[in-house]
Parts: sequence; C-alpha cells; structure tokens
Amino acid sequence: MFASLSRIREVSMTTLGEACKLVLETPDPQTKVMRARSVARDWRLGRLEHRFDAAMPDFPARPARPELLAPRFMPKRRKAGSDATRAALLHALAHIEFVAIDLAFDLVGRFGEQFPREFADDWLRVGADEAMHFALLDRRLRQLGSEYGAMPAHDGLWESAYETRHDALARLAVVPMVLEARGLDVTPATVARFESVGDSASARILNRIYTDEIRHVLAGTTWFQSACSEQQFIPEKHWKTLVERHFRGQLKPPFNDSARSKAGLTRDYYLQVALG
Repeated sequence: MFASLSRIREVSMTTLGEACKLVLETPDPQTKVMRARSVARDWRLGRLEHRFDAAMPDFPARPARPELLAPRFMPKRRKAGSDATRAALLHALAHIEFVAIDLAFDLVGRFGEQFPREFADDWLRVGADEAMHFALLDRRLRQLGSEYGAMPAHDGLWESAYETRHDALARLAVVPMVLEARGLDVTPATVARFESVGDSASARILNRIYTDEIRHVLAGTTWFQSACSEQQFIPEKHWKTLVERHFRGQLKPPFNDSARSKAGLTRDYYLQVALG
C-alpha cells in the first residue's frame, strides 16, 4: 500500500525544521505517512540536527480528495450499523488522524526551539503514532469497500492550529488539552457502538487509538505545565484564559474523568470552562 522508504528519501534532510516542513508540504496521504515515520525514526537515530531553520506553512498541503466542507455542510452521520454508515464514521476519524499528523509536526517545527530536545522526542513520537492511526483506519476503510477521500471531510480541523500559530502555550492548551482530550470522552462509546454490531476489527483499532491518545494528551499537559512553571503562570488559570481566547467551540460534558486524569488533565482545568 505504501511507497518504500527508499523512495521517501528523495529529499536530503539535515535539520529537524526542514524535516517537519517536508511532512507538512506533502499532500499525498500515503507519502505523508511514510515521511512522518521516516522523520521520527531519523530523529531517534540522531540523523537530524536539532535546528529550526525552516518556516512552517500556515496551511499544510492537502490532497485533491477528500472534498473539504464547512461544518454546517457536512452530511449527518447515523449510528454505526451498515457497512456504509460504519465507513462514514471511520472516514471522519481517518481525517482527524490525517490532520493530526500535521498538527504534531507543525508543533515541533514551529515551536521546538522554545523547548528542550525532549519536546521533539515526545511530539515526533506522537506524529508517528498519528501516521500509524491513519494507516490503520485507511486500511479498514478499504476492507469495507471504501477509502480515505471517498467522502467529504470537515474543513474546520486546522482552525485551532492557525489560531494558535504564534503562541506555543495556546497551541498546547487548545490542541492536545481540548481537541484530543475530547477524543478521550467520545471514543469509548464509539467502540461500544462498533462492538454492538459485531465489528470487532474496527473496535480494536479505536481502542488502540484511545490508549495512545491518553499518552498524547499527557504530553500536552506535561509540557504546558512545564512552560507555565518557567513563566510563573498558574497552569489551570492560564489554560482557562487561553482556551476562552483561542477556542471557538464549547466544552460540554460528559467528560471521561478517568482517562483525563491519566493524562494529567484534572477537573481543575476543564470544569472551570465547561461551567462557564
């Protein structure tokens, strides 16, 4: 399904900034997946210089498909039942994971110089995870007779990244600590829905993603708290300020308090915002 790694090395990458930019500028989904994995591996093996000499694009390259629509024009999804309705839900999740690849590499390429090397360690691992998640979902779509790009997708997923492109703390507050944390709230019910119709294959993929996302939210919370400590901010108070300033949606219960707690996201954070 994917191109060989030898084909991915067509561009010589010497710095981490250049490598992250290349991932963002890659529109083809399969090539993006392979480049994301390659960059994460090259960093782990010491092949990339910890230098940020490339400006990240405000908007990543996108494939010709899927068609991107404003949220109000997205078709309503029914509960998982038929192959078609399950494929529609998996397609929406695949698009989230596809965008999440760019979110992780943009975070490193745009803000990495503000943090120690361990920041890149964590978020490149997250980026490789997101690439793997997308690959699993795309493969499952093909097993159901569909593929990524076959249906329209939400065009608002990059808005939060663009809104927080000038502030590392705002990016951490909104993307992992709001958007990814929301995934912790809704995924268990989605897994149960697939299991109820006998689709254990899809349920296993979503359980894998759920487990990984706890670690992703934990990385966001940990680095947010570390940066707040250095800048002498009270983390919960500053998070509330940043979310109210930069997040256009609403935080609504029910919350998966157990999973959020494992991710370091205590009720002291989100209940303040959810309750106004």
